[in-house]
Amino acid sequence: MWRTTEMTAVDERGMAKFFEGFQPPDGVKVELLRGEIVMTAGPDLVHNLIVEDVQDQIPRKRWARLQTQDVDIVDEASEPVPDLVVLDREAQPESGRLLPSQLITLVVEVVSKTSVDRDYVVKRSIYAAGRVSAYLIIDPIVAQCVLLTIPAGKGDDADYRSQRISKFGEPLPLELLGIELNTSDFGTFKGVRPHRHP
Repeated sequence: MWRTTEMTAVDERGMAKFFEGFQPPDGVKVELLRGEIVMTAGPDLVHNLIVEDVQDQIPRKRWARLQTQDVDIVDEASEPVPDLVVLDREAQPESGRLLPSQLITLVVEVVSKTSVDRDYVVKRSIYAAGRVSAYLIIDPIVAQCVLLTIPAGKGDDADYRSQRISKFGEPLPLELLGIELNTSDFGTFKGVRPHRHP
């Protein structure tokens, strides 16, 4: 993973402009997170199967379920690329590279061996700042889901006021989508040291 150094607000605008035209190598995921360009290798099979499972459980007729979608966070030098973005089909724009965060009902991130802090800390704050209604962290390292709702605050101080933790195998109500997520088939990473995030 490669990161840029810290920048001022002026530098962040320049970085966002640079990032817009940046072409990453094949198989590399690139995100702009609070002025830092973060590049990661392609995901593990366990990760991809979880994303597919979640996507299949969300009714396609009502919800757009998008992978590799760049998200525009208002007033942030951030363009995250969640593992899954869910929004009402009636709210989706006709075109554009960046999807405005305020249109999104749910973002899903599946934790990888190298993304623990980004998913639990950095993106939690970024998505809350962007007023994304719900953020679901699916963690195959510790076999749990963390559903965050009720975004509040601005910038680095933004966070979600409500947090619900459930173990793999327990049904997870996603009330905003009107479904209950079956997590019993979610796989886990073998031989990875557990972390201490909630």
